[in-house]
Amino acid sequence: MAKMVVGKLDGKAAIVTGAAMGMGASIAAVYAKYGAKVCMVDLSEQVEQTAERIRRETGAQIISCRGDVTKPEDMKAAASACVKAFGRIDVAACNAGVCRLCNFLEMSDADRDFHIDVNIKGVWNTCQAVLPQMLEQGGGVIVIASSVTGDIVADPGESAYALTKAALVGLTKALAIEFAPKNIRVNCTQLGYARTPMAESIAKQSSPDDPEAAFADMAKGIPVKRLASPDEVGELFAFLGSDESSYITGSQFVIDGAATIRESNMGV
Repeated sequence: MAKMVVGKLDGKAAIVTGAAMGMGASIAAVYAKYGAKVCMVDLSEQVEQTAERIRRETGAQIISCRGDVTKPEDMKAAASACVKAFGRIDVAACNAGVCRLCNFLEMSDADRDFHIDVNIKGVWNTCQAVLPQMLEQGGGVIVIASSVTGDIVADPGESAYALTKAALVGLTKALAIEFAPKNIRVNCTQLGYARTPMAESIAKQSSPDDPEAAFADMAKGIPVKRLASPDEVGELFAFLGSDESSYITGSQFVIDGAATIRESNMGV
């Protein structure tokens, strides 16, 4: 990751959930690169190690906060920590999410509810925690990590994940229209495949004996013939969190290498 530069997020304070590794860590690093002060939130104790690495690499002001997005009190505590450290919350990147593959008729209520609790309620709790501060300071931005799965496409075994990620598109639109008069923008990203711990988990679940073969199959179905890098997705989060996107709210941004627009498998 490049050193911090004065850029599109200079001086802004951001909260990033699911920030200990993978996509969340990359979002936090890209935010820091562009000058943001970042509160990195995760249930894992690894979040502080990741925060320290990004501090060294960028020189940015970063705090870490242990927190479970499924617990409203944890997210309120994270929001308070961000305000205490930086004085405000300009951007909330609602990134924390889970995916467990299972055939629909075999899925337990516990696994279904695990997806709902993290993917839907986690975003709900994060938004409820940050919005009072955004209202008080006169504006802010929320970027929600949805997915192409559920709203656009789906594969067998993804019923719970698809359910929850599609719900986030509806939440994005509802929050955008409700808070637009208050100078608060809400958008969502819809990622295809990226090389992240979640994608690695999906690969292992779908091809336990050869996860790399699963990644190769993923790439074959993508017109650009590769998965996204987490930093590429972080750049989209940075754009949506910045003033460069000041007239964009209630929108969905597909980032999938054109994977979901193919009409057929001919020419793959």
